[in-house]
Amino acid sequence: MAFEDKTLKCKDCGKDFIFSAGEQEFYAEKGFENEPVRCRDCRDKRRRNRDGGEHRKMFTVTCAECGKETEVPFEPRNERPVYCRDCFAKHRNDAGA
Repeated sequence: MAFEDKTLKCKDCGKDFIFSAGEQEFYAEKGFENEPVRCRDCRDKRRRNRDGGEHRKMFTVTCAECGKETEVPFEPRNERPVYCRDCFAKHRNDAGA
Protein backbone atom coordinates (compact mmCIF):
# COMPACT_ATOMS: atom_id res chain seq x y z
CA MET A 1 0.00 0.00 0.00
CA ALA A 2 1.45 3.37 -1.00
CA PHE A 3 1.23 6.09 1.60
CA GLU A 4 1.06 9.82 0.89
CA ASP A 5 1.72 12.71 3.28
CA LYS A 6 -1.46 13.93 5.03
CA THR A 7 -2.16 17.26 6.66
CA LEU A 8 -3.79 16.89 10.08
CA LYS A 9 -4.86 19.45 12.70
CA CYS A 10 -3.41 19.30 16.22
CA LYS A 11 -6.10 18.96 18.87
CA ASP A 12 -4.02 20.95 21.41
CA CYS A 13 -2.64 23.95 19.50
CA GLY A 14 -4.88 23.85 16.41
CA LYS A 15 -1.98 24.08 13.96
CA ASP A 16 -1.79 21.94 10.84
CA PHE A 17 0.96 19.32 10.78
CA ILE A 18 2.14 16.71 8.29
CA PHE A 19 1.59 13.02 8.98
CA SER A 20 4.32 11.83 6.62
CA ALA A 21 4.18 8.74 4.46
CA GLY A 22 7.08 7.33 6.50
CA GLU A 23 5.22 7.87 9.76
CA GLN A 24 2.09 6.27 8.29
CA GLU A 25 4.12 3.24 7.24
CA PHE A 26 5.59 3.01 10.76
CA TYR A 27 2.09 3.20 12.29
CA ALA A 28 0.87 0.46 9.93
CA GLU A 29 3.84 -1.80 10.74
CA LYS A 30 3.16 -1.40 14.48
CA GLY A 31 -0.55 -2.09 14.00
CA PHE A 32 -1.63 1.36 15.21
CA GLU A 33 -5.15 2.06 13.99
CA ASN A 34 -5.50 5.74 14.91
CA GLU A 35 -3.72 8.69 13.34
CA PRO A 36 -1.86 11.08 15.66
CA VAL A 37 -4.02 13.87 17.08
CA ARG A 38 -1.17 16.13 18.24
CA CYS A 39 1.70 17.75 16.35
CA ARG A 40 5.26 16.76 17.24
CA ASP A 41 5.77 19.83 19.46
CA CYS A 42 2.61 19.15 21.48
CA ARG A 43 3.41 15.42 21.74
CA ASP A 44 6.92 16.24 22.99
CA LYS A 45 5.56 18.81 25.45
CA ARG A 46 2.98 16.33 26.75
CA ARG A 47 5.63 13.61 27.10
CA ARG A 48 7.95 15.95 29.05
CA ASN A 49 5.12 16.93 31.40
CA ARG A 50 4.18 13.29 31.90
CA ASP A 51 7.80 12.34 32.62
CA GLY A 52 8.15 14.85 35.43
CA GLY A 53 8.95 17.89 33.35
CA GLU A 54 12.62 17.16 32.83
CA HIS A 55 13.90 18.93 29.76
CA ARG A 56 16.21 16.94 27.57
CA LYS A 57 18.86 19.01 25.87
CA MET A 58 18.20 19.11 22.14
CA PHE A 59 20.63 20.09 19.40
CA THR A 60 19.55 21.83 16.18
CA VAL A 61 21.07 20.24 13.08
CA THR A 62 20.58 20.15 9.33
CA CYS A 63 19.62 16.78 7.84
CA ALA A 64 22.53 15.35 5.83
CA GLU A 65 20.13 14.03 3.18
CA CYS A 66 17.23 16.46 2.64
CA GLY A 67 18.69 19.63 4.22
CA LYS A 68 15.71 20.14 6.56
CA GLU A 69 16.46 21.70 9.95
CA THR A 70 15.60 19.35 12.82
CA GLU A 71 16.43 18.68 16.46
CA VAL A 72 18.19 15.63 17.87
CA PRO A 73 18.71 14.56 21.51
CA PHE A 74 22.47 14.11 21.13
CA GLU A 75 25.41 16.29 20.23
CA PRO A 76 26.39 15.36 16.68
CA ARG A 77 29.97 14.57 15.75
CA ASN A 78 31.33 15.84 12.46
CA GLU A 79 32.41 12.43 11.22
CA ARG A 80 28.86 10.96 11.22
CA PRO A 81 25.87 12.19 9.18
CA VAL A 82 22.74 13.25 11.07
CA TYR A 83 19.29 12.75 9.54
CA CYS A 84 15.81 14.10 10.20
CA ARG A 85 13.25 11.60 11.45
CA ASP A 86 11.93 10.73 7.97
CA CYS A 87 15.35 10.30 6.33
CA PHE A 88 16.57 8.27 9.32
CA ALA A 89 13.58 5.95 8.92
CA LYS A 90 14.35 5.54 5.20
CA HIS A 91 17.98 4.63 5.96
CA ARG A 92 16.94 2.20 8.68
CA ASN A 93 14.43 0.51 6.35
CA ASP A 94 16.97 0.33 3.51
CA ALA A 95 19.54 -1.28 5.83
CA GLY A 96 17.04 -3.86 7.08
CA ALA A 97 15.73 -4.82 3.65
